[in-house]
Amino acid sequence: MKNKHIEILLVDDDPDILEILSYNLSKQGYQIRKAKNGKKALEKAKEKVPHLIILDLMMPGMDGIETCKKLRLLPDLQNTIITFLTAVNQDIKELESYDAGADDYITKPIRPKILVRKVKALLRRFNNQTDRVLLSSGDLTIDKQAYQIKQKGQKLHLPKKEFDILYLLVAQTGKVFSREEILNEVWGENVIVGGRTVDVHIRKLREKIGAEKIETVSGIGYKYVL
Repeated sequence: MKNKHIEILLVDDDPDILEILSYNLSKQGYQIRKAKNGKKALEKAKEKVPHLIILDLMMPGMDGIETCKKLRLLPDLQNTIITFLTAVNQDIKELESYDAGADDYITKPIRPKILVRKVKALLRRFNNQTDRVLLSSGDLTIDKQAYQIKQKGQKLHLPKKEFDILYLLVAQTGKVFSREEILNEVWGENVIVGGRTVDVHIRKLREKIGAEKIETVSGIGYKYVL
């Protein structure tokens, strides 16, 4: 998965930390969103599911542990990687973090280059997960490994390109993909086909899963909606 398609949600009550993290990760091409507290993090995660959440442990109000637990209760975030980034270096807090559903625990201060490498390693874990686990969104369940789709428990039979397009859209529900992005991801950058090809496949998908599931964003492309 290319960096420009990867969403990272940064959660910290310190605006300077948010700015430093955002600057260094944006330079790598990642799509960055920021939240200043746990409540805002939950709102943003519900709006658009991130691939990775970097979460401060010590925050006023709802701390990182409580925020992580609530994030893990959201069905769409079961495969999202969550890591704590904190100055607290205590074994008990690290254990609490893992018990809350975190995947990793990073202590501050951390050099930007190390942070970037750590993020890349965490995202490789996400890519490995999405290749072998079920992807669910709304009434759709997609098993990429078994090449199987179910809608409301009923199997759907799709040609490969339609399957790949649907998987791409559902994997990032709410994200708008341009026709060019869909072409590059599904057909590959070295295959020459027109944008009209995408439109035809989208039309066929709508006939099978419901027209309201794939929304046209005028002048841009398409997105999957719940």
